[in-house]
Amino acid sequence: MSQLKRIATFVVLACLTFTTVYQQPASGHRVAPADTYHRAWQLVHDNYYDGNFNGKNWNEFEHKFDNQIKTPADAQKYIKIMLESLNDPYTRYLDPRAFQDENDAIDARIVGIGINLQQSKDLQKLIVTRTIEGGPAENAGVKTRDEIVGIDGVSAIGMTPEQAADKIRGKAGCAVQLSLKSEGNGPVHAVNITRQEIVIHAVSAKLLKENNIGLINLSTFISNDASREFKAALSKLSHADGLIIDLRDNPGGLLSNALEISDMLLEGGAIVSTVSRHGRHTDIASGEPATHQPIVLLVDEESASASEILASALKDNGRAVVVGNKTYGKGLVQEINRLPGGAAIHITVSRYLTAAGSDIHKIGVIPDITETDKEKQMKVALSCLKEKIASLKPVRTSNLSISR
Repeated sequence: MSQLKRIATFVVLACLTFTTVYQQPASGHRVAPADTYHRAWQLVHDNYYDGNFNGKNWNEFEHKFDNQIKTPADAQKYIKIMLESLNDPYTRYLDPRAFQDENDAIDARIVGIGINLQQSKDLQKLIVTRTIEGGPAENAGVKTRDEIVGIDGVSAIGMTPEQAADKIRGKAGCAVQLSLKSEGNGPVHAVNITRQEIVIHAVSAKLLKENNIGLINLSTFISNDASREFKAALSKLSHADGLIIDLRDNPGGLLSNALEISDMLLEGGAIVSTVSRHGRHTDIASGEPATHQPIVLLVDEESASASEILASALKDNGRAVVVGNKTYGKGLVQEINRLPGGAAIHITVSRYLTAAGSDIHKIGVIPDITETDKEKQMKVALSCLKEKIASLKPVRTSNLSISR
């Protein structure tokens, strides 16, 4: 597996990325704004997955704005214009604050209130898709599916998740006021939430004792700790008769996590293939899984990117039954490159194909069993897993042992 650190965009988005490090100039040496622009141009020129640049003449942009770029703000403006010309929402500019947020999420420590946000399809509503367990938002009574209609007295109608994040973030110990509307168009109510440093856990696990079935919730792939946490969950549930892995509302994250977790579960076969201008690479499972327990995977329309790699790898190799809704459908890989001054750009460097060779971009992974009702999805998963367990004689259990 590549040793390049592969990272995701800000947690409210559904992007799959990895990073290369750009060598910063020596201390005290200032980089001209035009040089920052040209560095961004060169990175796209060398790495963009489509050699035709989505029909754009990329050479035209090399010196197009030379006379207009005088300040760092000018460089930022024209880098954005240049990237937007590709008509690729995943190839984009990150200012220094957004880049720092991304790195904080990867380090699994952030200062905030502990929520994930998503914009409604009509682009008018900000919906809470997740509250971090034990975080300030959850402790203040914020719930999944709540709508944020205001932030510190400013209307949030039509606000993007990124714009909301700018307003919600702040120093630890300082408060932010959210105006919330509960799911079902209840009355608007305000809550004051004090920001604090939050440790992000990607995985939670518990045993459903009445069925001796293990339930693993994998909420994100973005944390560097996600694979380690998942392996610990397998160890904790090593004596369960089977596993339900819940990927619902998981927007993706580190490609390395998707590969490592897939390898823990697969008994062999391809995991995923990436296709770039420079060729095709296929990651193959080691054939040394951490468990042989039967698995049912839960997905929904917000399961994206790295979630779709794991879901398709287990489905295509016959390792798990997938239950739920068709997934998001993001089959592109981004690379993030640091620019002088602390900013960065995401560049789409490849597309990926599932283990079976399917391109799921804008299509999604189709479940083996479709169930659109979220409350019924878990019941269907339990019923399916019980049938799989009953068919196994003897019941197979994990290879992992619980360590003290």
